[in-house]
This record gives sequence, C-alpha cells and structure tokens, in this order.
Amino acid sequence: MISKDAKIYVAGHRGLVGSAIKRNLEKRGFTNIIGRTHKELDLLDPVAVREFFDAEKPEAVVLAAAHVGGIMANSIYRADFIYQNLQIQQNVIGEAWRHGVKKLVFLGSTCIYPREAPQPIPEDALLTSPLEYTNEPYAIAKIAGLKLCESLNLQYGTDYIAVMPTNLYGPGDNFHLENSHVLPAMIRKMHLAKLLMAGDYAAIRKDLERLPVTGYSQQSSDAEIDNILGRFGIYPDRLELWGSGSPLREFLWSEDMADATVHVMLNVSFDDVRGNSKEVRNCHINIGTGKELTIGQLAQFIKEEVGYGGEIRWDSTKPDGTMRKLCDVSKIHQLGWRHTVELPDGIKRLYQWYREEI
Repeated sequence: MISKDAKIYVAGHRGLVGSAIKRNLEKRGFTNIIGRTHKELDLLDPVAVREFFDAEKPEAVVLAAAHVGGIMANSIYRADFIYQNLQIQQNVIGEAWRHGVKKLVFLGSTCIYPREAPQPIPEDALLTSPLEYTNEPYAIAKIAGLKLCESLNLQYGTDYIAVMPTNLYGPGDNFHLENSHVLPAMIRKMHLAKLLMAGDYAAIRKDLERLPVTGYSQQSSDAEIDNILGRFGIYPDRLELWGSGSPLREFLWSEDMADATVHVMLNVSFDDVRGNSKEVRNCHINIGTGKELTIGQLAQFIKEEVGYGGEIRWDSTKPDGTMRKLCDVSKIHQLGWRHTVELPDGIKRLYQWYREEI
C-alpha cells in the first residue's frame, strides 16, 4: 500500500497526462506529490536526475514525461524521438531502481504494436511483426522502456508496471499546428478555418499570438496570414487534412487515463500481470475505450462541434499511418478499471477548454 503522505514523483506533471495524474492523486487525498518543470530538471541530463533522486528520495514514481508529437513530427524528427525518449527512460527508471523505489508506473503508447497487428490489439501482439514506419523510432523507445521495467522486476524484484494508452486528448493538450496529435490539431485547424471563412482576422491574430506559428508576427498582413494558414491546409473556402480519412482510431480522455494510471499504481502489482508461463513477457497493460471511429468521422464530429461550414478535403498524398489501432482492453477491465468519458462529450469539453484557456 502507498500511504497518503508518501512522496510521489510525477515526471511530466505539467503535461497532458501528468497534470491530470497529479489532480487525480490530490482528489484521492495524497498530500506529498512532487514534480519539476523542464527548467528545474532536465530529464535528458543523467547527473541532474541522479542528484534529484538523491535529494528527494521519492517512494513512488509515475513516468509521464516523454518527447511526443503527431505523424508529421514523427516523420521529420526521427532521431529526436528515439534518442530523447530512451534517455528520459534510462535516467528516470534507472535512478528509481538505484534509489530503491519499489513502485513505478511507466506510460508508453499503443504505437508499440505492429502495423498489421490483429484487431483489437492484445498485449501479446508485441514484437510479432514489423512496426509502422512513420513512428518506428518512438515505438522502439517505448518498447525499450516497458522491457526495462519488466526486466528490473524479474531480476531485482521491483514492482514497475508499464501502461500503454491509446490516443489521448484533454485539458492541457498541445494545439501546435506542426507537432500536435490529430484530435487537438484538427480542433484548432477547424477553429481557424471557421474564423478565416468569416474574415475575422482579429480573432485569428489573437489565436496566433497565444499559440505562435512560424512566420507570424504582429506586423503580418492579412495576406501573409493567409499564406501562413495555407501551409497547414487552412483556406478561406476549405480545410485540407492529411491522409485519406479512412484510418480507424481510438481516443481516450486524458483524465480517464490519469484515473487508470493511479488505479494501476494503487491496486495492481507485477504478480497480477506476469502470468504463469516460464517465459515472462508482455506484462504491460493496454489502456483505452475499446471503441473506434474513422479519422473522417472524427473530422465530422469536430466540424459539428466547432460550427465550421466549409468543405473538408483529404490529401491522400500524405501518409495515413497505421490503418487501424484498436486496443484490446480486457486486461485492464479484469483489473477493475473502465473509462467514463465518451468521445462526443470529450470533444465538446476540449473545444470549450481551448476557447477559454488558450
């Protein structure tokens, strides 16, 4: 058991999931939650991470910090995605072990699974065939992280659990037009397309000043703004989105993911997931809804919520990524957790958050 006054380090406590995990722990009555911003602690720096663990001596760790991005970023910054995530994991998980931390939850991603994995994807599909090329470096880093947790458990008796969330969205999301994930990126593009169609350049400028875009300044003319937005497929009469719109995706509200993470930390041990086989593997846990829709259907949901009246066109010269990636969530259900927020309600909440907070 983890006591309510135990020191719990949430790495990435200001991120999409990390901030939700911190709020979830606080709601449950935990009073000694610590975190560090990137300026306060660079998780890529092994010396700084070791000194942090020397000083703070946390009893439990949640590793929610990662270098993340959407399909465009994964395609362009391949070295960054594998190097930075391997380094973060090596430093945090390694120092947790060296400092005697018995309980750790590592957050990965369902992109660890093969491109042609069976659907819904069971945990046992890991390493059975090739990965999706566009996010292969990130996936390999996450596989290394879960295997590090699994191996430390087997050799040293730690209790480090890896959870693999599906596509996440929610309060605190990244709406950057170049490196955000599909759902928040689509919300922002649809919002800007709506403003552009209405000719509301004052509102567009306000948006671009709050969330800067390369090439924009306060001196940019309306025509220059048109050119900037056009780079992202946003035009006065239409919105162009990457791919064919046909891939199927599953989406999980970030606060549901936080609840699942805390549930696992408090109620699930390595013995619960290691199985009875002589060869212990695939002890990680999928976290998701078990429900999917096409990217095209997602766009329609967002279009209706935003109130965008223009045309949506799909650029099939751009990559789709994995065509289907639905989680088998039977393991987490058996361990006592289920999601609560359905996608239409989540989109409504996130668009409201975007308009009020960004």
